[in-house]
Amino acid sequence: MLDRRVFVRSTLAASALAALCGCAGPGSKDDHQPPEEEVPIAREDAVLRFHILNPISIDPYDAQDSEGMQVVHQLFDPLTTYDWDAGALVGKAAVDWEANDDLDVFVFHLVEGATFHNGEAVDAESFKRGWERICDPRMNPPSSIRYHLDPVVGSKEMANGSATELAGVEVVDKYTLRVSLTAPMADFPYVCAHPALVPVPQAALDDPASFLMKPIGNGPFMMEEPWVIDQYVRLKRFDGYYGDLASLGGVNFSISQSNHIGFQEFEAGHLDFTPIAKGRFGEMRDNYGLSLDGYTITPEGRVLTGPECSIYYLAVNCQDKAMKDVRVRRALSLAINRQRISDEIFGGTFPVADRMIPPAIDDDPSGGWDCCRYDVEAARELLDESYPSDDEGMRGLEVTLVYSTGGGHDDIMKRVANDLRDVGVGVRMDSLEWAASIGKLTDGRFQLGRMGWFADYPTMDNFLYPNFFSSSKNNYSHYTNDEVDKALEDARSISDEEERKEAYRRIHHLIGRDVPVIPLLFYSHNHIGSGKIIRLYDDPQGMAHLANALMA
Repeated sequence: MLDRRVFVRSTLAASALAALCGCAGPGSKDDHQPPEEEVPIAREDAVLRFHILNPISIDPYDAQDSEGMQVVHQLFDPLTTYDWDAGALVGKAAVDWEANDDLDVFVFHLVEGATFHNGEAVDAESFKRGWERICDPRMNPPSSIRYHLDPVVGSKEMANGSATELAGVEVVDKYTLRVSLTAPMADFPYVCAHPALVPVPQAALDDPASFLMKPIGNGPFMMEEPWVIDQYVRLKRFDGYYGDLASLGGVNFSISQSNHIGFQEFEAGHLDFTPIAKGRFGEMRDNYGLSLDGYTITPEGRVLTGPECSIYYLAVNCQDKAMKDVRVRRALSLAINRQRISDEIFGGTFPVADRMIPPAIDDDPSGGWDCCRYDVEAARELLDESYPSDDEGMRGLEVTLVYSTGGGHDDIMKRVANDLRDVGVGVRMDSLEWAASIGKLTDGRFQLGRMGWFADYPTMDNFLYPNFFSSSKNNYSHYTNDEVDKALEDARSISDEEERKEAYRRIHHLIGRDVPVIPLLFYSHNHIGSGKIIRLYDDPQGMAHLANALMA
């Protein structure tokens, strides 16, 4: 099973999709339904069969992988949610919210009368309870996603055991929650849209073992029975839901050990939604049609290809003796033929990445980095300045390329290595298990390292601050730039959203000049739905909106 940051996907530029499809842009739910008489009649008792790999956890306190997050997304509602149709953040469990002038205190007003699946009230105390479980080091195991709450006052104190409650989360009254941050962060309401930052009932503390296997949420679906590991997670509609009731009677998350097995089950008629097996995309596209917006399955378009909020890239160790030279970093990037990688491995369906921020997040036409073009001569000229080539074209420069085994990475990394050798750079391949490879990147024991990043929340900050702020634990490039650090902190203090976006674009440009990472590819959905689906929307963050799905 792959972590969300290990091997992630994205494809066509959002603006290109919009122009091609005549739709509203990334995530638009304009699904171009056929005439009414052609639409199958939806059944409220229908159960959708959805393929996943075995989750790490379906308890939100440790929902760290895409599989578990998919289940949590159906069971729980966070304070806010991103409306991809409108391109705006909207309330979910919160009716509305406001911030102080310094953007370090946010007050959320909750929906009144909402209940958990067991009938207990969803209130401010339940949100405080849920967030404190994430920060509590006594949880078994401790949460892997506490970093989402790092901006909150008291989060680090809880994590190190010097505090037993999250001081920055205050219950003002039953339906009012006040959150205080350690520093300004205008995008904090986006953080609150994360599927794991949800409320939990008292039962989560009273019987944590049962809750782990059968979570009690506040979302449109509830657990029908405890999770059967390696087999299934079964949900049914929650008829006491405070919002619009789900159109489906339930969801059966069918678990298998690989996506290939899932696709075989789909072809046998046992599943309704699954990734497409390697080498079968063209056939599925020709037989069942492409979704017109890339995200919505309809009877006329059952194959999803919409761009995701994700990038596949190489981290460059900026502290390494050879990699300290920005000319070398730029040359290595120029030497890589990204289009050939896309064509040969993915049939040209995945576009090259010419920047760090995916177009699904920001499609600024001027956002591309110059170093991401394919230009062998320019790469050789830059390398000649520090490592002139010998009679055989080699330069006395060898780099080690660290990457995790499996997941399709080997084929990509071999092509990267061949491109670097073509400009006279020696390459030593260092293929490791994921834990070992990420350990080397964390400790700085590498030169080039394969990485992927999937947005926790659909903001530019989420791509720039974690990866490039000098003290961030996700800054695997060990990149330090005081100007960038200050600009990132200043951008978080800008209340106007458009002004804030412009600030992040300038920061993105500054980072691109330094080349601390080498972007390779953006990835996309690669899924198919069965003929029983009338409508199913799978958003750019890979979360399926199953409460709104329709089946015959």
